[in-house]
Amino acid sequence: MVEPLRNTFELEVPQEHAFSTWTQRIDQWWPRTHSWSQNPGLEVVLEPHLGGRLFERTPDGTEHEWGEVTIWDPASTFGYLWHLKADRTDASDVTVTFEALAETRTRVSIEHVGWERLGADGLDWHDTEMGGWLDLLPHYLQAIERERIEGIRA
Repeated sequence: MVEPLRNTFELEVPQEHAFSTWTQRIDQWWPRTHSWSQNPGLEVVLEPHLGGRLFERTPDGTEHEWGEVTIWDPASTFGYLWHLKADRTDASDVTVTFEALAETRTRVSIEHVGWERLGADGLDWHDTEMGGWLDLLPHYLQAIERERIEGIRA
């Protein structure tokens, strides 16, 4: 069994703000290098409902699916199947939880599991995704900080 990937960090913003930055404003912070096409003009779309798609849309209208929303509980939790550049049957599971610690402080916890679906390639995918999270999260944190400074609210 391959261990889950887990990331936990705290933010100086309300829970609703942390959630909406991740979900409603994902296109503003998601790096284009973490995509199917890596097209600098692509749009990242997260459909905000159970069964919603997570995908990219290139300037010419081509869509590449990355995942499907499996948990939708605004401002608390959302989860999705993750299959960027893989078949949906090989998808892993990501759950992101936003826990209010105070009125303006939130703990974000990420758990990424399901590597056994990938068989012998599970450990390699795990290690690749670990690097992906390390590259991705600073973009989210920078967006939170930028929004805090600019006074953007949920």
